[in-house]
Amino acid sequence: MESSPPPPPKLPIPGRRNILITSALPYVNNVPHLGNIIGCVLSADVFARYCRLRGYNAIYICGTDEYGTATETKAMEEKCTPKEICDKYHAIHREVYKWFNIKFDKFGRTSSPEQTEVCHSIFHKLMENKWLTENTMQQLYCDTCQRFLADRLVEGTCPNKVCNASARGDQCETCSTLLNPTELIDPKCKVCKNTPRIRDTDHLFLELPLLKDKLVDYINETSVAGLWSQNAIQATNAWLKEGLKPRCITRDLKWGVPVPHEKYKDKVFYVWFDAPIGYVSITASYTPDWEKWWKDPDNVELFQFMGKDNVPFHTIMFPSTLLGTEEKWTMMKTISVTEYLNYEAGKFSKSKGIGVFGNDAKDTDIPPEVWRYYLLMNRPEASDTLFTWADLQAKLNNELLSNLGNFINRVLSFVAKPAGAGYDSIVPDASNAESHSLTKVLAEKTSKWVEQYLDAMEKVKLKQGLKIAMAISSDGNAYLQESQFWRLYKEDSAACAIVIKTSVGLVYLLACLLEPFMPSFSEEVLRQLNLSPEESLSFSEEKGEVAKAKSPWDFVPAGHKIGKPAPLFKELKDETVALHREKYAGSQAERSSKAAADAEANKVANKLKGTKLSGGPKKEQKKQSGGSKLKTSEADITIAKLDIRVGLIRKAEKHPDADSLYVEEIDVGEDAPRTVVSGLVKFIPLEEMQNRKVCVLCNLKPVAMRGIKSHAMVLAASNEDHTKVELVEPPESAAIGERVTFAGYSGEPEASLSGKSKTWEKLAAELHSNGELVACYKDVPFTTSAGVCKVKTIANGEIR
Repeated sequence: MESSPPPPPKLPIPGRRNILITSALPYVNNVPHLGNIIGCVLSADVFARYCRLRGYNAIYICGTDEYGTATETKAMEEKCTPKEICDKYHAIHREVYKWFNIKFDKFGRTSSPEQTEVCHSIFHKLMENKWLTENTMQQLYCDTCQRFLADRLVEGTCPNKVCNASARGDQCETCSTLLNPTELIDPKCKVCKNTPRIRDTDHLFLELPLLKDKLVDYINETSVAGLWSQNAIQATNAWLKEGLKPRCITRDLKWGVPVPHEKYKDKVFYVWFDAPIGYVSITASYTPDWEKWWKDPDNVELFQFMGKDNVPFHTIMFPSTLLGTEEKWTMMKTISVTEYLNYEAGKFSKSKGIGVFGNDAKDTDIPPEVWRYYLLMNRPEASDTLFTWADLQAKLNNELLSNLGNFINRVLSFVAKPAGAGYDSIVPDASNAESHSLTKVLAEKTSKWVEQYLDAMEKVKLKQGLKIAMAISSDGNAYLQESQFWRLYKEDSAACAIVIKTSVGLVYLLACLLEPFMPSFSEEVLRQLNLSPEESLSFSEEKGEVAKAKSPWDFVPAGHKIGKPAPLFKELKDETVALHREKYAGSQAERSSKAAADAEANKVANKLKGTKLSGGPKKEQKKQSGGSKLKTSEADITIAKLDIRVGLIRKAEKHPDADSLYVEEIDVGEDAPRTVVSGLVKFIPLEEMQNRKVCVLCNLKPVAMRGIKSHAMVLAASNEDHTKVELVEPPESAAIGERVTFAGYSGEPEASLSGKSKTWEKLAAELHSNGELVACYKDVPFTTSAGVCKVKTIANGEIR
C-alpha cells in the first residue's frame, strides 16, 4: 500500500494570523537529553500545537545544526567523516523527537545547498552595505596538530574571576560568558593536550558597534510588544551594557559553509553566524516560497524557543545580521527562554553524558505523554529546576493517575455501564442544566479557567497553561464527589443526567486543552469518546468552541455513543523507580563500561558453570563424573590474571558528588596509595572504613566514578538477598602488598557468604558445588563474621 503524499507546504494567508515558530537547532554531535528537549523542541511543539488547535495558520521549523568544530571533534573521536557524523546523529535526533510526538512542519539540516545559498546571499548584502570589515586576529595554533584551533578545540580555565571553572574556547557553560580562546587561562589543544601558541590570522568581522542604534531600536520596541521573557531581556541588556564589539564571522575550518571571497576561500563561516540562518534555509527546503514567511513582517509573527545560553545569538547576533542586509525581514517578535533543567544532584550535560537522554526515556517503558507532562510541569521558565525520579513518580501517580486519569475513567466507565447501572454507553440528555446549582457553579469556574488558560498560552506561559488545565480536572473530581451521582442515578435521574453529560463535556474539554501537552493522551481520550481527532480537536472562537466552556454540557451531544473506556495511566512502582535511578546514574560512558563489564561477567560465568577452577596451591583435583581429571580452562587463565593484594585503608571519605560512594586512599605496598571508589555507603559506616586491612583487586582498568578515577576495587561479600554486605578481611598478620591466592576448598562452610562485589559489581562467575574456589591467604580461607568466604563471581570488563 502506497503512503499518502505529504500535504502541500503552508503559506501565509492574508487576513489570518500567520505564525512562524522555530526552536533552537539542536547540535548534531550527540543524542539530545531531557534538558535539551524541554529547552527548545518540546516547548516549541506545545506552542505550535496550541496555535493549530486555535485555528491559527502556523508552521514549526527546526532541524539539526551540523557545521562547526564540535562536529569535526566528534568525527575525530568516532574515526569517521563529519558528513557521516551528521547523517548518524540527524537520524537519531529525528527518531527521538518522533517518539516524543514532536510535530514539525519541517525538520531539516544546515548542511544543505539551501543553507549555502542563503548564507552567501546574506553575506553579499552585508559586504555591499559595508557592515563587514577585515582584521587580523590572534588565534591559537597547535604545532603538534599543525592547524589553527577553533574555539571548541581549546579547553582551559574560565577567565571570569568569580567563576574560574573549566571552559571551552567559545563559552563557559558554568557562567555563560562568551569567550575567545586566547582569553582562557592555561589553554590546551583538545586533540593532543599540548599547549598551543598564538599566531596571527586574517578574518572578517561583523561591525556590531555600527549596527547598535538599529539593534537597540528593534530590541526596545519588540521586547515590549512581543512580551519577551524576563531572562531573555536580562541576558540581552547585559550584553548591551558590556558594549558591543566587532564579531568575527569566519573560522579556519573545513567543515562549514565556504566563504564566497577570494581571500577567504579556504575559510568557512563561524557557526554562530550561519546556524541561525538555518531557520531560513530549512524553511527554504520546506517551500520555494520561503520569502513569504521570512520577508513579510506585517503579516507574519516569529516566535523563537531556546535555552538561556542561546539568547545573545538570537537577540543580538542574528537580528544584527538581518538588519545589516537592509532588507525587510520577518524579525523575531517573541522569544521564550528556559533556564537549566538539572539532573538529580548535578547538571544534564551532552558533552559529559550526564542525565537521561532521549533514547533512555524510550527504554524506560514510561509512555511519551508522561515524559512530556513531567518535563512541561517542571519547565524551568524563571529559574533552574530539578529532575528527580521520585518527583517523576509523584507527578505520574498523584496527578496523572489519581487526578486526571481517575476523573476521565470514572465518568466514561459509568456511562458505559449497562442500563440499570449506567447509560449503556449513550450520553444522556441534560435539559435545563443551567438551572442545576452545582453544575452552574462548575460552569462558571470552568469558563474562568479557560480564559486564564488562553491568556497564559498566548503569552507562552506553558507551565501555567498546563496547571490550569489540570485544575479543571481537579474541579471535575470534586464535582463528581459533591454531586454523589451514584445516588442521583437512583433518586434523581434528571439531575444525574445533567452531572454525567456535563462531566462528559469536561472530558472532551480536557482532551482539547491538554492536546498541546500530551497529544497521544488526547487521541486516546477521543477514541474512548468515539470521536475523530482530526474532526474534533479544535478550540477556536470561529467555531464557537471557546464559548461552549460556559456550558460544558454542550460539548458532546445527547445520544452520542461513546467507545470503550480503559485506564489511561499506569502506576509507577517504587522498585521500578529504584531500578531507573541506579541504571541512569553516572555518565553514558560509565553506563556503557558497566554494561560491557556485566556482559563479559555473564560470559565468563557461563564458562565457569560446573567447572572446577585452579590457580591456588596445588592440591589433588577431584575427578569429574566421567572419571577424568579436570583440565585447565580459559577460566583458569582468567583467575590467574587477577592481581589481588592485601591493602590498608589509610583514609576514607564520602564522594563529593555521589551519596552512595566512598573515596578511599589504600596502601597496597606501592610507592603511593591508590585512590579507590567503592559503593559501600549504605552497608558500612564511614568510621568502620578507616585504617583497616582489606583485599584489593589491583589490575583493573581505572574507571571514572562520578568524576573521580578509581584505580582498584575492594573485595566485599554479601548474603543471597544482598541485605548484608561485609568487607573481606585478611588475617591481622598479613603484610600490606602480599598477594592473595585461590585454592580449592573441599569442605562445606557453615553459613557462608557469597563473595559478590557490591563496589563496582563487576566481578562475575558462578561456582556451584563442594570443592569450589575460595579466596585464601597462605592456604587459609578468608572469613567474614558468617564463616568462610566463597568467591561467587570472578571476572571483570578489563583485567590488565
